[in-house]
Amino acid sequence: MPLWEPNYLFMDSDLGIRIPVGHVDYFVNGGQDQPGCPTFIHAGYSYLICDHMRAVHLYISALENSCPLMAFPCASYKAFLAGRCLDCFNPFLLSCPRIGLVEQDGVKIEPLPKEVRVYLLTTSEPPYCVHHSLVEFYLQKPRNKDTNIMVTFFSSNVTSSAQITIPRQQLQGRGVLAHPNPHCQVHQVNLKFQASHWVWRKDRTTIVGKFCTAPLPVNDNKKMVCLPEPVNLQPDVTVCRDLKIPCA
Repeated sequence: MPLWEPNYLFMDSDLGIRIPVGHVDYFVNGGQDQPGCPTFIHAGYSYLICDHMRAVHLYISALENSCPLMAFPCASYKAFLAGRCLDCFNPFLLSCPRIGLVEQDGVKIEPLPKEVRVYLLTTSEPPYCVHHSLVEFYLQKPRNKDTNIMVTFFSSNVTSSAQITIPRQQLQGRGVLAHPNPHCQVHQVNLKFQASHWVWRKDRTTIVGKFCTAPLPVNDNKKMVCLPEPVNLQPDVTVCRDLKIPCA
């Protein structure tokens, strides 16, 4: 069995190919602009080459560092960020693919499926790897408008954020948050209800709900950790809570 299979890293859909072409196709940060790279053409050559060269740097980092660059199969980047793709059961039978010199990218099924889109987030600096977490918020009562909540993790002076959107008339919203440190090293979470602002009116509703989180892949509910008490969120006011997440 060869160590290498024809898999591809997608880094910049503006200047590269957009369709799946390998057994496993990695769409890093959605296969769009990479964090830390110039976003304006005025940067010249760096604007053209930075996103593409990130693929080389990612692979080198995967060889030199122990933290995994793990990806998750999903229909789209939007669905991945919305927390709709939490495991690797379909089609990999729970073995999530990883970038690096790993037999079949860590996928333990034969034959390998073809043209599977997988998604992962990274940081802007080496070693680039992050630990993906599911973040969820459950409202006690549905609302007549979308509810946006900003979630921020804290660990060792490192912060990472993601937004949860709860659609109108629904109780649950979820998202994926990428943090440089393992899930069990996150010791604090900040929650902020991002109220809608209109010229003539401001949303002053206080929402009440339950916050939960779990590391990806989520194969069952045993990894889920929830705050012990419901959280009251006033518009544009940050609420801080301690997190106690056991290490495996």
